[in-house]
Amino acid sequence: MTGISQQPGDMRGAPGWDGSTDDPAVRADLAGRLHQAQGPDPGAPPAGPGEAVGLVIGTVPATPLQFSVGVAQGQYLQLDDVVVTSRELPGTARIQLAGVVTGIEAVQEGARFASDVFLVQQGALPAEVCEVAEVTVTRVEPEVYVPPLPGAPVARATGRQRETALYFDEMGSAKVPIGFGRDGQPVFVNFEFLDGTRGAHVSISGVSGIATKTSFATFLLHSITNCGVLAGEAHNTKALIFSVKGEDLLFLDYANSRLTDAARARYKDLDLPAQPFGNVRVFAPPRRGDPAGTPDVTARDRAVSPFYWTLAELCGQELLPFVFADAEDERAQYTMLIGQVAARLRRDGTAVGGDGAVKIGGVDPANDRIVRTFADLVDLLEAELGDDTLRGGWVGAAATGSVNAFLRRLRSAVRPLSAVIRGDLSHRGERSITTSRAQVTVIDLHNLPDRAQRFVVGVTLQGELARKERQGTARPLMFVMLDELNKYAPREGDSPIKQILLDVAERGRSLGVILIGAQQTASEVERRILANCSIRVAGRLDAAEAERPEYGYLPPAQRQRATLAKPGTMFVAQPDIPVPLAVDFPFPAWATRPSEKGVWSGHDPGPAAPADPFATIPGADADPPPF
Repeated sequence: MTGISQQPGDMRGAPGWDGSTDDPAVRADLAGRLHQAQGPDPGAPPAGPGEAVGLVIGTVPATPLQFSVGVAQGQYLQLDDVVVTSRELPGTARIQLAGVVTGIEAVQEGARFASDVFLVQQGALPAEVCEVAEVTVTRVEPEVYVPPLPGAPVARATGRQRETALYFDEMGSAKVPIGFGRDGQPVFVNFEFLDGTRGAHVSISGVSGIATKTSFATFLLHSITNCGVLAGEAHNTKALIFSVKGEDLLFLDYANSRLTDAARARYKDLDLPAQPFGNVRVFAPPRRGDPAGTPDVTARDRAVSPFYWTLAELCGQELLPFVFADAEDERAQYTMLIGQVAARLRRDGTAVGGDGAVKIGGVDPANDRIVRTFADLVDLLEAELGDDTLRGGWVGAAATGSVNAFLRRLRSAVRPLSAVIRGDLSHRGERSITTSRAQVTVIDLHNLPDRAQRFVVGVTLQGELARKERQGTARPLMFVMLDELNKYAPREGDSPIKQILLDVAERGRSLGVILIGAQQTASEVERRILANCSIRVAGRLDAAEAERPEYGYLPPAQRQRATLAKPGTMFVAQPDIPVPLAVDFPFPAWATRPSEKGVWSGHDPGPAAPADPFATIPGADADPPPF
């Protein structure tokens, strides 16, 4: 590869060329390589760490925050390379400027027209190829903000210089490895911007199926729990994961059978174990029409439990607002009725038996019956609210149109929610979602309709926030991983789920609840949630989406590259480093699909066995004995 034209021995008046490093051996190497800028000696050894790559050019103004580098012949720079230069000032210490390459271009100096390239190729027109890299300064030590002078040597930053340039030296014991940079060296995030010390929350954006958002999120969780930043709290730290797309997240405790030795070596380079999560519990909704409430999963048969809420819990905990969690409900006139009906159900609802059925007091005698299914409850409310003489006891003097709209929306929720709100299963042992039995709790939602998914997410997050508030301390932490954040916390309108997610974003830092949110389009997510995310990550982006202001943290070159990024490449921005870093994270050490399932490494104490094995049969208590 050719570089700038330069005569041997001509340093172009570069002052302080021997000040690019404090190491005399590297200074000597730097001087020799710049002296031979026309090309390396054929008998010289290969370039080593801290190699000189070029000079600060004088045709483009250099500033304390940005400068350009002419790449020497026989050398190259690529986007995301970390480089360092220096300047000697009178009466002060040597100033070292480090930065990241954010742009690079190659031109033919001497050519005027596009067609001149053919004449140059034929030797009929003299011209020189020049490569110029744009460098964005990341750190100046000491903090004397002066520009580097034209002709100052520039070298790749390696070892301690690279750590200093990217502020890894200041992270101390808070370094969390997240993958490798373009130079093949580890990249870290500062855990203090994750655990609430100085910030919290992560936002991950990218095209579905290509951006590997959930793979990066699970790798981040794996790194946090295994890199040592949690110290003695690692075993008590919890992760709550909502699986909304297929069963890919149900095998976190199975080794990945496709993991190669080379991939294992990458984990070793990051000082991480190449192993799956060790303590995972999965919750799945019951199968429709199954009187035993068997979890509705196909490819997992260990450490999995069903989940649902009883009608008694729906009434007693005032969960009715989460039944109306669709975006269109935010603009409807009947929303004021929801709280009134929920309060009446809480006041007059009484649990009947041990299956979660309820009986509502104070209703018309014709409607006075035990309610065992969600459909039964909707029938009762229709009978009460549909009668002008009975309606006042529920919603006062509400308009008939608003009442009818409320009932229509309630009736439309019967089919999607009947599997997760019920009072017809006599005994199922463990059926409440809890994070206390495992380090990683996965809630499988992919078999549920959209409306039921919203209900489960909202009620579960409300319960976990309440638990953390009762706990009274932020530690141990709980990480919440939620995909499709733009669906649950849209930019426009309001809903109970959105309010909870806003609460997590704004108060979660003090409660020890850390949100790892993923979405295809950050432009459709509530702004206050994004504003509270200290770590922002982008994978493969749609070209139109990449131009939105929500990605202003990406330099123009990275925005364009994000539209071309391959799976496994992410652009990570964190407050410590002025420039986002391109990161390539390792292949998952845990199975991400049934075909990858290897050795299982989890724990399965199994659900509690019912005292009566026939208790799961509906109506068994009412059947007379045969003799």
